[in-house]
Amino acid sequence: MNVITILCDTLRRDHVGAYTGGLPLDQCWSQEAPAWRVPTPNMDRLIERGTVFDNAYIGSTPCMPARRDIYTGRLEFLERGWGPLEEEDRDLPRQVSGPPNRSVQWMMQEGQRVSCLLTDHFHLWEQGSGNYHMGYTGFEFVRGIESDALYTDPVDFPCPEGDRLGKNERHWRNVHFIRQREEDYFCAQVCTKAADWLERNRAHKDFYLHLDIFDPHEPWDPPEEILKQFDAKGYAVEGLNSAAPYAPWREHYTQGQFDNMRARYAAKVVFLDRWLGVLFDKMDELDLWEDTLLVFTTDHGTWNGDHGRMGKLGTHQYDGCAHIPFILCHPESGHGQRRDQLVQLMDIYPTVLSAVGRPLPEMPEDRPLHGIDLLPLLEDPAAGTRDCALMGMFGKSVSITDGTWTLHQSPTAENQPLNWYGYHLARFIRYELGPYENGRRAVVDGMTWPDPTSLHDKAADPNELVNLAKARPDKLAAMQSKLRDELNRLRAPMEQLQRLGLTA
Repeated sequence: MNVITILCDTLRRDHVGAYTGGLPLDQCWSQEAPAWRVPTPNMDRLIERGTVFDNAYIGSTPCMPARRDIYTGRLEFLERGWGPLEEEDRDLPRQVSGPPNRSVQWMMQEGQRVSCLLTDHFHLWEQGSGNYHMGYTGFEFVRGIESDALYTDPVDFPCPEGDRLGKNERHWRNVHFIRQREEDYFCAQVCTKAADWLERNRAHKDFYLHLDIFDPHEPWDPPEEILKQFDAKGYAVEGLNSAAPYAPWREHYTQGQFDNMRARYAAKVVFLDRWLGVLFDKMDELDLWEDTLLVFTTDHGTWNGDHGRMGKLGTHQYDGCAHIPFILCHPESGHGQRRDQLVQLMDIYPTVLSAVGRPLPEMPEDRPLHGIDLLPLLEDPAAGTRDCALMGMFGKSVSITDGTWTLHQSPTAENQPLNWYGYHLARFIRYELGPYENGRRAVVDGMTWPDPTSLHDKAADPNELVNLAKARPDKLAAMQSKLRDELNRLRAPMEQLQRLGLTA
């Protein structure tokens, strides 16, 4: 069958109707959340067509590490941080389509699978990660979002004052030249191009279309008419930039500014949903639901007041960032159903290959696939996946959940030993690295989050606000044992156990 993967960036689970049932946010995850509803009628179309996974979690974080999990079927954060694909990676598009740069006509004659990447995600192209497009049969990059260095013209243009000396100045300069109407917004362009691609490429068999949509990632600049659905002031709130600081919000915002930033995020989700409808309408028109698997998910969430924070990073992988939307729409199985098994982003890799009829690659014994084919789970609600999900950011704390309890294990004070596996340097998110020796570089400076190890009862405390590590030493020891066992099962570098204090 065909496969379409839609990867939205920074989409909170509690802003998707499949997980809220249309209730106000303060009735879904926390009484501190705003009392508004976030309508997502087009995302909601997937509920009856698909299977909603209630226990889907990130693996590696943030943006590009999550993508490498998807492209390789392995957890990146145990071995290195933000970076490009490397020579030994059996990346997903090459497994679908074979070696790149082949004639499309030859591929059609030989029954090969065509793959295509459509994206406005600038991180895929910049230094330190810019080779993820190379395995696709075709690709198109919608230019201009965030720090994309597209225009340099020395002209005056509207720009939040706080953005003028930061990277998002580039975004506003680009928008000045690009955005004349709603159709020019970046996610609108990606969805429209995807609908056009489907119209032109419907005749291909078992194709793979990958949409990497930057929204609702910052900059938060939705049309004001949508923003005013959540904050009547619209953009008439002074002192705000287009992106929230990755920090406790009270250090930067008044209550009114905080409320307006949350409104901007919600409006960005609603706007994204509007343009996803264009793509889903085209799938209706072409009857693509009859022979296509749709994968809908995100790379991670973002803090929206959770733990007093906004933005990503800075602390453990608490629920607001780690617990993500994940919906699979299969032509025949699992319609209108839900699953509570643990699934993760690296499961997309074997699931896509299974759906398009391609075999899993042979992997070295010391670098096994971590992902699980989810197609059997759509047919059989009792099928298993994994006992626990592991997640984290390279060199920081490591989190594990069994769906009932979650442990966030902090490193030892020294956070050593720690090695970066691979020959590329750390560029976008920098670490001080030693020379390349024996397939790795020693991390010289292992700075990590300041938060202590924490343990949470997910049923009683879904937002993970109450640390039970001291009150429940028995459960702490049990979850630490699970973490130790999972690190060993995944063939993680042994020093991960040492730096996390789990070797005893």
